[in-house]
Amino acid sequence: MREDELYREIILEHASHPHHHGTVAAPTHSTEGRNPVCGDEIALSWSEVAGRVQEIAFDGTGCSISQASASILCDSIIGLSIPEALAQARAFRAMLVEGSDIGDDMSDMAALKGVQAYPARVKCALLAWNLLAESLEKEEHSHD
Repeated sequence: MREDELYREIILEHASHPHHHGTVAAPTHSTEGRNPVCGDEIALSWSEVAGRVQEIAFDGTGCSISQASASILCDSIIGLSIPEALAQARAFRAMLVEGSDIGDDMSDMAALKGVQAYPARVKCALLAWNLLAESLEKEEHSHD
C-alpha cells in the first residue's frame, strides 16, 4: 500500500468514526470556532489536571478533513502538559503552512500533510488546532 493511500485511509477512518466526539462532562477549558469559508464548526472541551490534558472531546459539524483533524488532535494531546500540547498544535500548523516535518511518531497527524496541496482545505484541517492553540496561548499569557 502506498503512503498516500494509507494516509487517506487514516483520514477516512477518523472522519467516519471520530475519536473523542462529544463533550467533556466537567471541562476546565472550552472553546469554539467556525470556518466561515466552508461552514465547519468545532467546539473543544477538555479537563486539565496537574498541568496535563486529562480528557478532551470535540463536537461540531463540517467536512471530513475538519472532523478527522479534530479527532486526531484529541488523540494527540491526551496526557500532554499544557506547554507540550501548545507545541504540538504549533508543530501541526507549521507542517501544513510551512511544510515542516513532524516526525514518524505522529503518523496520524502526518496523514493530514497532503492537505497542504489544497490551500482551501488547510483552514479545515487547522480549525481545531488553531482553536486549541489560541485558547492555550491566552491561558499562558494570563499566568504571566
